[in-house]
Amino acid sequence: MSAAQTRQGTVSLSGAELRRGPRTLWSGLDLDIHPGEFVAVLGPNGSGKTTLLQVLLGLLPLSAGEVRVHGEEPARGSSAVGYIPQQRALDPLTPLRGRDLVGLGLDGHRWGPGLRGRAARRRQVHAALAQVDALDYADAPVGSLSGGEQQRLRVAQALVGDPSLLLADEPLLSLDLARQREVVDLVDRRRRTHDTAVVFVTHELNPVLPVVDRILYLVDGRFRIGTPDEVMTSENLTELYRTDVEVVRVRGRILVVGAEDAPVHHHEEPAAGRQEVGAR
Repeated sequence: MSAAQTRQGTVSLSGAELRRGPRTLWSGLDLDIHPGEFVAVLGPNGSGKTTLLQVLLGLLPLSAGEVRVHGEEPARGSSAVGYIPQQRALDPLTPLRGRDLVGLGLDGHRWGPGLRGRAARRRQVHAALAQVDALDYADAPVGSLSGGEQQRLRVAQALVGDPSLLLADEPLLSLDLARQREVVDLVDRRRRTHDTAVVFVTHELNPVLPVVDRILYLVDGRFRIGTPDEVMTSENLTELYRTDVEVVRVRGRILVVGAEDAPVHHHEEPAAGRQEVGAR
């Protein structure tokens, strides 16, 4: 990456707009994400969070405005961009080993590595497995592994190409709190040791709250960008949802009260009816 690209930022969105049919998901979005920055993307279902990742992956064009990744237009299959998909259990009969799944991050779009590239490929896969502490089950069938172990492998798959931008699409879904923390710690360790920019789509704010730099909160074409303290306020969420919303901080966690479609796992307390961000 050139010095000019580094100054410009890893990701740059200027006047970005995306429409789906007659609906505008978001417009007028200006956002620069710099090396080593951790940005969480929040919002209710259908607000355009995953669609934003598709734009950055080069899978969807903007309807208006401009997007640059490392100073260039997004391109499919870029080795500079790693992608962690939503957590889904793999079929127990899946024949792939752990290291095979990780290796798909290098050449899943091709028939396979050339003979002269096999040794280098093995080293890269081994290094990615080591980064996520998954060497102990590298040769196990992926279908026999727990959801947390499978998600570690998906993180390794995203890191195997040594990306400078890591995109994560709801990687904490279906994981218990301990496994959620493990995945967040892996991603945070990577961005700190390699200065990797992270765009992390999630319904689980509290697990990432200690490591997040900024939040992009999308609701029905509206958005807010800023630090957690700047964005996660009763005033901001009330304006975004256009209904009364209260944000309460309890013991380092954030509770959102009043927004039925807020990006949370609902945890109702009989007396107050609170919805806890990140609760199970």
